[in-house]
Amino acid sequence: MYHEKSYHLHGEWYNQHYPTRESKVNYYRINKSYGSQTVSVWLQQIFFNCLNPLLKETSQSWLTVGDAYGYDAQYLQSKGSHALATDLNTDFLSIAKEEGIVTEYAAENAEKLSFGDHTFDYVLCKESYHHFPRPYAALYEMIRVAEKGIVIIEPQDPISKMPLLLMLSNLLLKKPPLLNKIWKNRFSYEPVGNFVYKVSEREFEKFAAALNLPYVAFKKINPNFHFKGAERTDANPKNKTFKAIKLKKQVLDILVRLKIIPGQVLSAIIFKEKPEDSVWQQLQEDGYHIVAIPKNPYI
Repeated sequence: MYHEKSYHLHGEWYNQHYPTRESKVNYYRINKSYGSQTVSVWLQQIFFNCLNPLLKETSQSWLTVGDAYGYDAQYLQSKGSHALATDLNTDFLSIAKEEGIVTEYAAENAEKLSFGDHTFDYVLCKESYHHFPRPYAALYEMIRVAEKGIVIIEPQDPISKMPLLLMLSNLLLKKPPLLNKIWKNRFSYEPVGNFVYKVSEREFEKFAAALNLPYVAFKKINPNFHFKGAERTDANPKNKTFKAIKLKKQVLDILVRLKIIPGQVLSAIIFKEKPEDSVWQQLQEDGYHIVAIPKNPYI
């Protein structure tokens, strides 16, 4: 079946690019040799900052899904939480454990997680959801194994936030070739076989409402400035490349705050229970918009 072929291609991707154990070890050690003050690390921290309101409590249990290199779990561990890193293929994660990046790992398919209900406090899926051939199957599995909630950090679908683009697409529906030419990434696929699935606030609101879940929270960020060599470039204010990236990001952040454009990436938290007051306050201070989902009056 289509989705099985896609998962097979994903599982083999890393071994195609890093075919030997030595190449995988070198990947970690070379990245480590460049230190933590690089543009690549700086950009990743923008993603990780979205998790901080939930990390005020220590000793939480997290599951990371699609955490190929283990860096998501590493960040959670650095904040005092316990994290199990998972991916389809664990060839990299086995090295990550040897290198002290993760403490535990497992091979898991996001569509059929092997854990029982409510096994983890939170589940994190960062920059992987758009790779899944059947993302909603994975979404229901992640919410099943979570006790408190799940965090999805993914590229945002711009059409739901850009009325002009929506109007244009409606006007050109009867002329698909022209619409596809103007909206070039309307149907976008990756070489590993997946449709690039972008997310929206509305779909997560509907998901929560259908399951009678109490709250969702959203934060828009602009971290998509990665380039080849970012892991070797200093995030130094005197570095021209870094200065240009920071300026571009500042402009986008202003435009997002003014609601002129949508954020590049959406951080969505779907809660299964009301967060504690301290977490609620921290979410708001960190720029999250919290949506209360009305109770289903018939159940």
